[in-house]
Amino acid sequence: YPGGNFVSGFRWEDSVGPREKRPRRLDLAWHSTETNEVGMHEFSSWLDKVGSDMMMAVNLGTRGTLEAIDLLEYANLPGGTELSARRAENGRAEPFDVRVWCLGNEMDGPWQLGHRSADDYGKIASQTAKAMRQLDPSIELVVCGSSSAHMPTFGEWERVVLSHTYDDVDMISCHAYYEEKNGDLDSFLASAVDMDGFIETVVATADHVRSVRGSGKRIDISFDEWNVWYIERYHGVDKIEGIANWPVAPRLLEDVYSVADAVVFGNLMISLLKHADRVASASLAQLVNVIAPIMTEPGGPAWRQTTFFPFAITSRLAVGKALQLKLDAPTYSTEQYGEVPLIDAVATHDAESGRAAVFLVNRSRTEAIDVTVDVAALGGVGVLESHTLADDDVYAKNTLDDRERVAPRPNDSIRLSEGRLTVSLPPVSWTAIALG
Repeated sequence: YPGGNFVSGFRWEDSVGPREKRPRRLDLAWHSTETNEVGMHEFSSWLDKVGSDMMMAVNLGTRGTLEAIDLLEYANLPGGTELSARRAENGRAEPFDVRVWCLGNEMDGPWQLGHRSADDYGKIASQTAKAMRQLDPSIELVVCGSSSAHMPTFGEWERVVLSHTYDDVDMISCHAYYEEKNGDLDSFLASAVDMDGFIETVVATADHVRSVRGSGKRIDISFDEWNVWYIERYHGVDKIEGIANWPVAPRLLEDVYSVADAVVFGNLMISLLKHADRVASASLAQLVNVIAPIMTEPGGPAWRQTTFFPFAITSRLAVGKALQLKLDAPTYSTEQYGEVPLIDAVATHDAESGRAAVFLVNRSRTEAIDVTVDVAALGGVGVLESHTLADDDVYAKNTLDDRERVAPRPNDSIRLSEGRLTVSLPPVSWTAIALG
């Protein structure tokens, strides 16, 4: 909360108090009008209902340290000050107790209000982090990393920013979005290779700064924006312009996702799980309508996009610890990433329940591939459930007119014998198998 690019023009005071008295402001990031009718208290109430926690971002684009500590005081101080009393007057006697705070958003990006150099941003981020910790030492702080692994400042941005903030923060952010470009499906299906490299480069850079400083502290990653997003469509179709054109809640970025998109999406989750030793936090952007797994129509139905299925199933089955797999798979050639394995996979295991899960993708556009997994070390497990998302038409989608066109199905090819699990993966498919 309150969002990504939006936060760099955000005045947090606008989002609290009686809704009818909240000001309407221009949202320069998305060229629209923000009514502030869904504010901090309303968002927190929704989080309580769904059993989630708030991650808060402070505005380091057009505001600074004082406004950040004011917001922290409003949110987390139990009482005894004007700001904590104002929170109580606004209906929340107990603190929000926000644990994770982001120090701005995508400050490396020229599109960002208040965009700064790595050196300038590192200085204000360090100053703000120190001030916030004086107020509440228990919070976790995320400093802005690169908004893409393809930014011209990537790598050097992380090094410079962490050189200023290493002692002050807990995590550095990564953001990544992927889309099929110019009909290059082969490269698109290998998008997780790019995410793997992104994570590993940031880890190497953070560890380099740690070594230079002689620090015993480890910086982890908050991958707090990731998804499939057709950004070219936004610039060509959705983008709003004009000094007199500032609509309220315009329908932007309502991408409709295909089977291929869902397979890539599931593979991105595999990448995050493979790096769970250093990716301490990851957040899908977004949830409903805007590049989202759930779509709705005003006054009408809601339905699940293709990406809903790998997100929901992985979130449910991936518990315990991520396991490293020794993967032996054939490769194929891609224009963007060179030779890439046709199969990618990760497994998880929960010692308490004894349950495990295996997640796999087949990137081949034409061939089913048989995979064998050695599960002997798990003991006498059986297959509890399986789900495979695939379709003869890799561009099949769930739409308003055909809301159940695509759905995962049980994989009937699975066999488990003498500690070896075999499964046939259809072309362009994502599969999850639960064992226990």
